[in-house]
Amino acid sequence: MFLSKFSQVMRFSSRRTFCTDPGKIEKTVNTVTLLGRVGADPQKRGNESHPVVTFSLATHSNYRYESGDWIQKTDWHRVVVFKPALRDSVINYLRKGQRTMITGKISYGEITDQEGKQRSTTSIIADDVIFLQNTNQ
Repeated sequence: MFLSKFSQVMRFSSRRTFCTDPGKIEKTVNTVTLLGRVGADPQKRGNESHPVVTFSLATHSNYRYESGDWIQKTDWHRVVVFKPALRDSVINYLRKGQRTMITGKISYGEITDQEGKQRSTTSIIADDVIFLQNTNQ
């Protein structure tokens, strides 16, 4: 029962609705904060009229088994930067392996791959990127 209701919610979540009555607009929150290491040097994509910078960020979760052994799970996040000044700073100063903190919002979408198949995507749209200094280098 729960899964069928959840599936219905997910199915309708990507619909765009427009509200013409400002009194009926409710406040929502979509905020993400990540602290991790950059997976590869940022890349500039898009075109001159719609440039974007993307990079991957690794975060870790540590778990302890009942036996006492520890395991570390790594999650990879796709970070997208649209803001012009932030985009320029990221492409010029952020490097692979550097620790960074990202604040932004999560975005879900679909892309068509080279074979014409629809694939779902999840990205973090960065509002702020904090460059942390590596003390071990």
